[in-house]
Amino acid sequence: MNLEPVWQPSASQAALKSRAQQLSFVRGFFAKRGVLEVETPVLGRCGVTDVNLDGIPAQVSAGTRKGGWLQTSPEYHMKRLLVAGCGSIFQISRVFRNGEQGRRHNPEFSMLEWYRTGFDDVTLMAEVSDLVCGWLGCERPEIIQYRDALRRWAHIDPFAATDLELMRRCEEWLEPEQLADLGRDGCLDLLMSFAVEPNLGRGRPVFITGYPASQASLARVSKSNGYETAHRFELYVDGLELCNGYWELTDPREQRLRFEADNELRSRSGKPEMELDEAFLAALDQGLPECSGVALGLDRLLMLKLGVQDIREVLAFPFERA
Repeated sequence: MNLEPVWQPSASQAALKSRAQQLSFVRGFFAKRGVLEVETPVLGRCGVTDVNLDGIPAQVSAGTRKGGWLQTSPEYHMKRLLVAGCGSIFQISRVFRNGEQGRRHNPEFSMLEWYRTGFDDVTLMAEVSDLVCGWLGCERPEIIQYRDALRRWAHIDPFAATDLELMRRCEEWLEPEQLADLGRDGCLDLLMSFAVEPNLGRGRPVFITGYPASQASLARVSKSNGYETAHRFELYVDGLELCNGYWELTDPREQRLRFEADNELRSRSGKPEMELDEAFLAALDQGLPECSGVALGLDRLLMLKLGVQDIREVLAFPFERA
């Protein structure tokens, strides 16, 4: 039976007004710090290789080009601007991720992404705290190492545990046959999602840092206490993941190798391999300046401000009403 489409917005007038106030706050925050606002394409030539992200292809024909992808993040285009000499920049953008829908997810959502030249991850974490706590009026975050968080709430050492030990720990949530193709990082992600994240940021925001090198994505890697860890951080408030930041990798050769490794993982997972973004890699060849960057979900930040539990309460028209 076909239901009539719902024309009304799912967000209240108060939520829509608060969204406008949030955008004004963000722009004022960066204006005071001399950070340039930029715009980059929503429709790009390439998608991303990250095995955990599924982009949305676009059927477009323009000139000699055909196809494209709705962007999961403005990252690659923004880094091309950094190479071109724009200095510290920020962007408020609409981004798209296929298959993501639920109380905390919508396939289309608002992202604040910014890059600070000359910053490392620690310096950027302080600025993230200034923005988030300034908007929410909350206490500044504490910092917990990834290893300590897994030990405390998942009762396992993510660096020392064997693959078999990780799988057995995950059997609390999935059957053994479901875990067979999950792999080490898949098990760690599951433990993070089910055992750790619900406990994070309760009463006080928390940064998680020191992720395994295998989860570095586009972050630098260094050795800490005998283990390779990524210069990556995530911020949690009331059990909600709010942002993901890196002290950015600048080595073009290493970046290409990571993209190729991603595609190998995609192939093993039954996902299509993705075309490498050669324009982005060519920019890295010219020299990405020393910088750190972070992506922050503005819809989730608004959820925290208004004390609501469903993302649809802060969206005018979520996917099912769009």
